[in-house]
Amino acid sequence: MFRKFPVITTLYFAIIVPCACFAQSFRIVPLGIKGGIDESNLSAYMVAAAGTNDYICLDAGTLHYGIEKAVANKVFSIPAEKVLRQYIKGYFISHAHLDHISGLIINSPDDTVKTIYALASCIETIKTHYFTWESWANFTNEGEKPALKKYSYRVLSPDSIIAIKNTGMTVQTFPLSHSNLTSTAFLVNSGDAYLLYLGDTGPDEIEKSQNLHNLWQAITPLINSKKLKGIMIETSFPDEQPDKTLFGHLTPNWLMKEMDELSALTGAEALNGFNLIITHVKPPQVNIDEIKVQLKAENKLQFNLIFPEQAKVIEL
Repeated sequence: MFRKFPVITTLYFAIIVPCACFAQSFRIVPLGIKGGIDESNLSAYMVAAAGTNDYICLDAGTLHYGIEKAVANKVFSIPAEKVLRQYIKGYFISHAHLDHISGLIINSPDDTVKTIYALASCIETIKTHYFTWESWANFTNEGEKPALKKYSYRVLSPDSIIAIKNTGMTVQTFPLSHSNLTSTAFLVNSGDAYLLYLGDTGPDEIEKSQNLHNLWQAITPLINSKKLKGIMIETSFPDEQPDKTLFGHLTPNWLMKEMDELSALTGAEALNGFNLIITHVKPPQVNIDEIKVQLKAENKLQFNLIFPEQAKVIEL
């Protein structure tokens, strides 16, 4: 599954994912894959339609360090500063916790004019807590004056589909339950292909929610028609973590229970070999290793489990 992958004259490292189709639809560059204490490797994924450099960033916990590693791995042939300024066309922030947005804040002085896409509650937190002149300069078009107007906010409405500026992609938004706040799932579309990214989320049973069930209902037709190329979903803790201290996250056991709920809608056969990309694993490394072992052991539906590595491309 893992090998060096040449494209034309540029050599870069890639994770090649088996697919029922021959042509890839999406290129994913993980800039950061973890939750927790490693500030050099926090949730952020550049995603573009295959064959383009028109990327969006799904969450933005780590930006510059991840881009620098990608440049060192020959993923990009231009300097990191140009990748940040030219290739990233907009930011989709699932929720305003720092491990999902700190890279965006820190890199804003060197960035270019772009849009920040998020639910209204998330934008309100960014506006009133981060891009203020007491905590940081206000590089946006709203909030404390003077507003420097580098970034503009785009409020997303659940279930609505919008075109993503300066790309050929669209996105549909779904709310998720993350303990005491609302997180977000983004369903990205390019042509006839889709990719689903979930921000932090707890299981419906613990969250007393129907948000994941509603999401599974929405994507069932896309799975059965083989248009959905993969699901990017968190698994933050190993199974030993008590339910009362999950704080709106998943374990391998809870993830697979949710996948059983999805299977009840799609049929088990539709999920055999389907790409399940595991995000937001929390350090220390012993926990991450245990999460991987448990996921593989509990993978009764035979998903193609993908564990991203920072700055290594995933092609779907």
